[in-house]
Amino acid sequence: MTQRLSLLATLGTATAALGACAPAGEVPEERGQTAVYQGVSTILLDTDMVSFSVAMQGAKDRADVEAYGRCAAAQYALDQGFGFARQVRTIVKKQGQTWYGDAVYLISAGLPEGLRTVDAEVVAGECVELGIPTR
Repeated sequence: MTQRLSLLATLGTATAALGACAPAGEVPEERGQTAVYQGVSTILLDTDMVSFSVAMQGAKDRADVEAYGRCAAAQYALDQGFGFARQVRTIVKKQGQTWYGDAVYLISAGLPEGLRTVDAEVVAGECVELGIPTR
């Protein structure tokens, strides 16, 4: 028990010391920024496979960029008369203040097999509610 308390005290001291290293008032650049969506580029790779390139600033993390690509895929599927999409892969990178996503999706009329499926109508509606553009 004494060892645990000693360890907790040491961790608390170390955490406080590390926190003191950052200049007062300095906040990570992403915190508090409003997302700026910079557009979607769509490339048809095959009859049912589509690549979506997205760019944005103010993303909190890679999940925001992945969501932007998912919203684009959902809208594209609807525009083409399909109800579903399945994520094949998404690559996210950050350069300076801009985040880039390169997502590939398979679109289909029926629910595809797999874990990363998208019900296009549902996801497009969620994107509108969240303020994420779909184009």
